[in-house]
Amino acid sequence: MQFFWRAESHFNLANLVTMINIASGVAAAYLISQNHFFEAIVLAWIGGACDIIDGKIARKYNLSGSFGIQLDSFADFITFVLVPVFLVFQTAFTSSGTQLKLWGGAVSIYYVISGLRRLIQFNINSNVGEVSRFFTGVPTPLGGILLWLLYLGFHFELIGVLFVSVLMILVGWLLNSNVKIPHP
Repeated sequence: MQFFWRAESHFNLANLVTMINIASGVAAAYLISQNHFFEAIVLAWIGGACDIIDGKIARKYNLSGSFGIQLDSFADFITFVLVPVFLVFQTAFTSSGTQLKLWGGAVSIYYVISGLRRLIQFNINSNVGEVSRFFTGVPTPLGGILLWLLYLGFHFELIGVLFVSVLMILVGWLLNSNVKIPHP
């Protein structure tokens, strides 16, 4: 059981928590495809909690490693990029006409590519065990939260589908912007 406490182990405690995040995100994506939105949202938030917990465990027990950095970004891509985009697309765009659905698909693809680009650039710039005081650009977890807010605004009929798409484009752009966000 010593592999739980070795940074070089792919199955250390921090990485196992990250894998729970991945499993939660994949299950949430499936549930969205089945129109089980509440359950999907609960699983996505469990994944988000795991994202916080895995980082705290990695820092506390010195378990950071290159594999863990890559694994965490993969988990972030699923939980904070794909799942919120699937949710917004499934709720806001699938009931729309063909042209709006195509527009929503293009906006969703733009957001996914922006999120992936952000995570790749973050990994290129990261050093194992180092945490900077600021993020450059909106981090993908914050971007995911902003998309959840768009979903809520649309669900409760506070905003329309065109406003949703414009805000998705804006948040996608902010992911790779030079905006400085304090690191908690």
